[in-house]
Amino acid sequence: MIIIFGLSAFVSWRLRSKFNEYSQVGLSNNLSGAEVAQRMLNENGIYDVRVLSVEGMLTDHYNPQEKTVNLSADVYYGRSVAAAAVAAHECGHAVQHKVAYGPLRLRSALVPALSVSSRYLQWVILAGILLLQTTPIPLAIGVGLFALTTLFSFITLPVEFDASRRALAWVQNNGVVNQREYGYAKDALWWAAMTYVVAALGSLATLLYYASILMGGRRSD
Repeated sequence: MIIIFGLSAFVSWRLRSKFNEYSQVGLSNNLSGAEVAQRMLNENGIYDVRVLSVEGMLTDHYNPQEKTVNLSADVYYGRSVAAAAVAAHECGHAVQHKVAYGPLRLRSALVPALSVSSRYLQWVILAGILLLQTTPIPLAIGVGLFALTTLFSFITLPVEFDASRRALAWVQNNGVVNQREYGYAKDALWWAAMTYVVAALGSLATLLYYASILMGGRRSD
């Protein structure tokens, strides 16, 4: 767990470092992130998705329910390689939504159950550990709920990698970036993807930890 925590901290630091670095590299065509996003949506035949500016840093995301591409101010107004890469990535999710990309549909289907379980998960786990010598049932339920969270984390991986693949292909094929800028964009999105990889591994490690407590308690009965 300590290794995972350290790796997560390193990847998060590296992502912010890369974003800051490539935010200083102006896009040769001088398009803003919002303009890149709108252009990618239009060229993929998507006209019912709005591009919005939201507060915060690295708060960029696509909302399939509201059909909005939400870009942080640095990305929305920025005219840098980082802004273009992030904007195109989020639009990659909109393209996934349009073509009914399987992993995205599966992840979206899990959201309602995950939102409910997340409210009670920590309390169920705590109660399960405290009551383990009496009954393993609460902890078993907690492990099951946490397994759902871990599953969600791993389903997220192909969704994020595919969105980056679509983004990079589009910015390259449509002349949004030159060869040098493409390399920077690819590097930035790779580090962004690594945050999801570390999160999934961290979730798996935690799941195995709780499962080991459950199995240890059952063997002691």
